[in-house]
Amino acid sequence: MPKLIEFLGLKKNLVIILLIVIILEMGQRMGERFLPIYILALGGGSVVVGLLNGLNNLLGALYSFPGGYLSDKFGYKKSLIIFDIIAMFGYAIVIIFPYWQAAIIGAIFFLSWSSISLPAIMSAISKILPQNKQTMGVSMHSLVRRIPMAIGPVLGGLCIAAFGETHGIRVAFFISFLLAFAAIFVQQKFLDDKHEKNETIEKNPFKVLARMNSDLKHLLVSDILIRFCEQIPYAFVVIWCMKNIGVSAVDFGILTTAEMITAMLIYIPVAYLVEKNKSKKPYIAITFTFFAIFPIILFFSHSFWMLFFAFIIRGLKEFGEPTRKAFILTLADDNSKAAMYGTYYLIRDVVVSVAAFAGGFLWLISPATNLICATTFGFIGVIYFIVYCKE
Repeated sequence: MPKLIEFLGLKKNLVIILLIVIILEMGQRMGERFLPIYILALGGGSVVVGLLNGLNNLLGALYSFPGGYLSDKFGYKKSLIIFDIIAMFGYAIVIIFPYWQAAIIGAIFFLSWSSISLPAIMSAISKILPQNKQTMGVSMHSLVRRIPMAIGPVLGGLCIAAFGETHGIRVAFFISFLLAFAAIFVQQKFLDDKHEKNETIEKNPFKVLARMNSDLKHLLVSDILIRFCEQIPYAFVVIWCMKNIGVSAVDFGILTTAEMITAMLIYIPVAYLVEKNKSKKPYIAITFTFFAIFPIILFFSHSFWMLFFAFIIRGLKEFGEPTRKAFILTLADDNSKAAMYGTYYLIRDVVVSVAAFAGGFLWLISPATNLICATTFGFIGVIYFIVYCKE
């Protein structure tokens, strides 16, 4: 057991952080995955769904740098508690006000948790684990995130089956509120952070960007192109499955579970191979390829079992995602890793939010236009990464 714990990098603080991630993400995924259906049920259209997806990316970008800055300045424990309270406020808005406009406003707050907390969690991993175990640490974070991503949509689908598309999602968000409160208790009681306050943290993300080396910039460009591929159809995947193909909310939850289980099965073996071979580029290239082919496979999926295969492919896109995140940590400055990480995501997601907004208009033209356009961006990103990114 001690050897297994050492192999997986499971230090005490990392275990507490992983538990917090499971609790918070479980609540978020119960309702967030069905927000497009909720918006349509309350009278919003496909353009509003595209607005939600674009808003998700834009807010993720805008929250990333403050998340990194607060973590570097005050420590990851205090920062994570603040982020939990922000998410609870968003859940409360959706619970109290049954309007699609309220869903958009609430999303501004609860969608922030994953993005604003990620730099803090990555910074914590870099402090808790030595560099040769950071890929495993990031992989463990990615793995446990998939537990709520797998179970949450199933529970959300059961809420919808029991209470309907509007009341069911509000019930799911009420459970999310309670889980966020439980996470704050766990953080306050069990999480340690011997953080020394730093008054020299850079407040200007553009100055942080100027210190970014060329290898990280090339990774950023290729990542932007790949996220165009992912985000153009992202909000419409559930609509394609439930409205175009005709699967139920519970069936969609099962598809998401298949995706997450696939991802979970590959995290630790890939992390072991990366640590053994000390080469990250092949694993990232394979990941980007799976991103690129998912939309076109989804387009040709017209039954539950074809969709099941498509979601297996979607799960395989996590093949080298922890490796990409660990690569960012390796290239970032030692004394401002969270800020550099946040700046990377700020630039990436601000640009990608344009594609997410455009996804709604492309879907209005036709689902084929949306999905084929996404795949095109994906393969451009793969080629750019292979040609320009160096180890």
